[in-house]
Amino acid sequence: MALYNFKKITVVPTAKDFIDLTLSKTQRKTPTVIHKHYQIHRIRHFYMRKIKYTQQNYHDRLTQILTDFPKLDDIHPFYADLMNVLYDKDHYKLALGQINIAKNLIDNVAKDYVRLMKYGDSLYRCKQLKRAALGRMCTIIKRQKQSLEYLEQVRQHLSRLPTIDPNTRTLLLCGYPNVGKSSFINKVTRADVEVQPYAFTTKSLFVGHMDYKYLRWQVVDTPGILDHPLEDRNTIEMQAITALAHLRAAVLYMMDVSEQCGHSLEEQVELFRNIKPLFANKPLLIVANKCDVKRITELPEESQKIFEAFEAEGLSVIETSTLTEEGVIQVKTEACDRLLAYRVDTKMKGNKVNEVLNRLHLAMPTKRDNKERLPFIPEGAVARKKRMEVDTPRRKLERDIELEMGDDYILDLQKYWDLMNSSEKYDKIPEIWEGHNILDYIDPDIMRKLEELEKEEELREAAGEYDSESESEDEEMMEIRQLALQIREKKKLKILQSKEKDTRGPRMPRTAKKVQRKVLEKEMTDLGLDMTDKDDAHYVRRSRSTTRKRKRDESETPKSVARSRSSSRTPRDVSGLRDEKMVKKVKIMAKKAQKKMNRLGRKGESDRHIFNLRPKHLLAGKRKSGKTQRR
Repeated sequence: MALYNFKKITVVPTAKDFIDLTLSKTQRKTPTVIHKHYQIHRIRHFYMRKIKYTQQNYHDRLTQILTDFPKLDDIHPFYADLMNVLYDKDHYKLALGQINIAKNLIDNVAKDYVRLMKYGDSLYRCKQLKRAALGRMCTIIKRQKQSLEYLEQVRQHLSRLPTIDPNTRTLLLCGYPNVGKSSFINKVTRADVEVQPYAFTTKSLFVGHMDYKYLRWQVVDTPGILDHPLEDRNTIEMQAITALAHLRAAVLYMMDVSEQCGHSLEEQVELFRNIKPLFANKPLLIVANKCDVKRITELPEESQKIFEAFEAEGLSVIETSTLTEEGVIQVKTEACDRLLAYRVDTKMKGNKVNEVLNRLHLAMPTKRDNKERLPFIPEGAVARKKRMEVDTPRRKLERDIELEMGDDYILDLQKYWDLMNSSEKYDKIPEIWEGHNILDYIDPDIMRKLEELEKEEELREAAGEYDSESESEDEEMMEIRQLALQIREKKKLKILQSKEKDTRGPRMPRTAKKVQRKVLEKEMTDLGLDMTDKDDAHYVRRSRSTTRKRKRDESETPKSVARSRSSSRTPRDVSGLRDEKMVKKVKIMAKKAQKKMNRLGRKGESDRHIFNLRPKHLLAGKRKSGKTQRR
């Protein structure tokens, strides 16, 4: 039976996307230019090719869908029943059947229109036949809209299903909801299943993997099962029933001894009796979970009798707690050992084993007499062993010293240094900076010199060398200080006046305002400055010199145009030229020399210029309605 990898099924497009993809591919991959003056067989072949290409495209895509999706008759019964539970077997087969019918219809439509194309006697009729063929193919695909959408949903759900190998070593957890199945799988495997304190947290099958005895095991966590008839069970419960029915696994029936799951022990036992036919030919283990809350010995006698009855039937009952991990490893070990023994026993009962045993011969040697023969050790080996035994005490390692000293131990590797002079082991290692030893540039007496310098400073301070003499300032200095104080006060007043002004008005650019000399001298006099004899001060505007520049003498009228400009400086375009005739000649020569430059600069490789005024690639071929000047 084939095992499918459901994650590799290609995406199923919607009907609209299917049509768009196919038609656009036909447009891109087939020729697009045809003219009515072509020979009729060439026109027929042109449109025939389009019909065949579209049909082949549809055929390949639909075949890919039919091939990728698993056939229920070819896959393992576990997957077949699981798909029946999840997606409804009839609906699934019907959808794939519709796709297969659509593929055949498209093939027939293409075949019919290719045959009709042979009778097309003009470009128009051939084109109309092509349109009809492609239109009918697209209509067939449009009618498969619901089937394609259903198959895409199935594909998405299949890709999310866990990869369960029905033939490998498996542990299967089952029981009422909220009895601790997901907590158990999280403890024994690397899975991370959601655990919540309400029923039906697990709504689908979950798989975890673990190692035991160098073998890989899979643990399957099933959704909770309720005790009612098979017909009344929903999709979530039916997944668990399917796994129990088809997987060859060791079954761990989880029971909540504390009854915190909301179901009594009697109900849990009743469910066990109902689904017991599914446990046939499978190793079975009863796990009494949540023993940290209540143990079996703490239960009433009636409840204890239930577990005694299980043990009387030959079933193992193990108490566990997924909270404290008590008994979890025991359950894992017991279940794995039982399943291994069961699988070996099953293989031994089969016909294959006899075929293998016939090819093998196991030789068992028998004793020739009852004499005891000790192992023989050569004398050389004994002598070598004696030589290796030395009575001298073993050298004490650094690790041994560390264990003896404990927290007082400090790693000292310098004591092992092999130096010519052992007294130099603990000398300070010189610090090297830019190839020089730093100690060579340090004065060893620097601290002594610093102390002497500090003492000298103290003596100078005691002698009063740094005390400032409070000499009486002269009257002139006092006046200057008084004047500076008045200027500062005046400045503060000016700042306050400017702040009190209305600043909400339009801001004018701050320009230097003209101050009259009289106003300035008056303000300075009020402040106490002597403003007499200040004609040479820097704020006084000096009057212009009454002496005027010498008027330039009238120059002689120039004889030529070239000389008509200022004689002080000759213009560049006429410098070195004799007369007007030479100027004209120079201008003509300059114009001729510039012609080539102008011609080369008019257009080039980088310019957006179409050299050919009617380029074929822009004006020929198919185009839609609109302007025809440019594309």
